[in-house]
Amino acid sequence: MAGDHSRSLGKGSPAPGPVPEGVIRLYSMRFCPFAQRTRLVLCAKGISHEVININLKNKPDWFFEKNPFGLVPVLETSKGQLIYESPITCEYLDDAFPGKKLMPSDPYERAFQKMLLEHFSKITSLVFKCFVAVKDGQDTTALKAEIAEKFGKFEEILAKRNTVFYGGDSVSMLDYMIWPWFERLEPFQLKDSLSHTPKLQRWMEAMKEDPAVKATMTDPQIYKDYLQLYLKNSLEACDYGL
Repeated sequence: MAGDHSRSLGKGSPAPGPVPEGVIRLYSMRFCPFAQRTRLVLCAKGISHEVININLKNKPDWFFEKNPFGLVPVLETSKGQLIYESPITCEYLDDAFPGKKLMPSDPYERAFQKMLLEHFSKITSLVFKCFVAVKDGQDTTALKAEIAEKFGKFEEILAKRNTVFYGGDSVSMLDYMIWPWFERLEPFQLKDSLSHTPKLQRWMEAMKEDPAVKATMTDPQIYKDYLQLYLKNSLEACDYGL
């Protein structure tokens, strides 16, 4: 069975067969933060799954039948149902499978988490933009200030609520949705963005103890090396370290 650390499938590779009964399939890429969201939820809920990695620099033609956007993550069920877009895949898993519910049951709290996720979606592109600008030798002072300001909003929420996690005393859906970018702050050379956010720093330390986070974490040095290949458009980037 394919797994998290299997080599990726690229152009010319045959399409995988049907998904076995009792398992859900995730089309992923080892270093993708969006796919890591889905991997976190699969791990947190203990869902029986298989992973097929896709070479995002050299996508197989059949993958566009799984997701017309050609992006990971994509879930496929044994009935051939396809679910894509990372927040949608995660909410589907939370709804469709038993075990601890990661989304709050209270309607306002659910809405609140979705609103925060909307705010966070503005940060994800800034983080990568800033990294590329650093590599190109550009001045990133303004970009870094904007990122730090946006992180400040997330700091305020933890301070106001006086909780360790965004879901209260335990990890919730939003915590998993935003974690992949915090995990990558060091390779993206943005760790100092959190220098004035003690609550976020405490949150990060608490998240590092979570079993699903531990199971899906990538060593920062390996991620740095992957990024170098990714920026060179190397077809080998997705399989770095295997």
